[in-house]
Amino acid sequence: MNSSALTNEIEDNIVMSITGLCKSFGKNVVLNDFNLTLKSNQNIVVLGRSGSGKSVLIKCIIGLLKPDRGSISLFNEEVSTLGDEALDQLRAKLGFLFQSNALYDSMTVRENLEFPLRRHWIKYNPTEVDVLIKEALTDVGLLDTIDMMPIALSGGMRKRIALARTLILKPSIILYDEPTTGLDSITSKEIIQLIISIKQKYHTSALIISHDMNCVRMASDLVIILLDGKCYACDTFENLKNAEDQKIKQFFE
Repeated sequence: MNSSALTNEIEDNIVMSITGLCKSFGKNVVLNDFNLTLKSNQNIVVLGRSGSGKSVLIKCIIGLLKPDRGSISLFNEEVSTLGDEALDQLRAKLGFLFQSNALYDSMTVRENLEFPLRRHWIKYNPTEVDVLIKEALTDVGLLDTIDMMPIALSGGMRKRIALARTLILKPSIILYDEPTTGLDSITSKEIIQLIISIKQKYHTSALIISHDMNCVRMASDLVIILLDGKCYACDTFENLKNAEDQKIKQFFE
């Protein structure tokens, strides 16, 4: 196989496939035959109104919610068929940046980053742990905060530390839940640039939940419009922005 064919094969590799996903809460239908395909080294942004099912989608992917119907396949493994141990190992390939950051206030930055390493089935020696922590903090430009407490950091710095913790296990897919919410415009752009640089350095794939149009425009390879519980449209930002369909145009006005 020549290098060009190998590159195409890698680019076409599907790391997440969601088919016919349905989730309701009583009579409230949130996801209704939702479909999505995420490829290796690809960023997809899911755009939808508040309450449209974006967070429910992420919770279904990581197994916090059980779908009513449909299939979620990660790295060609059907999530619903996995036992607890296999599911834990699969989850280790996923990074999740919480909207609230979810840092432990009683722990230093170093201890926050150590936490997922301690829970991992691979046992790291102290030197390996130190190297991984410093590498992750260097990636987000905050090595000098290693022994600080989260309360001493700004909102943007806490977001970066949460991102460093997400990177510590070298995930293949990162799920970003509103990564720029609550940040000023300058800090938001810095976080968006980090999302882009992480993809370039580690060749990660990402599913990004966002209503920040700068994030949608800058960080996406493709944008999905989540409407009425379905993938109403999937295309590039520019194509969707210039669409004549009024249901799509309302998101870009």
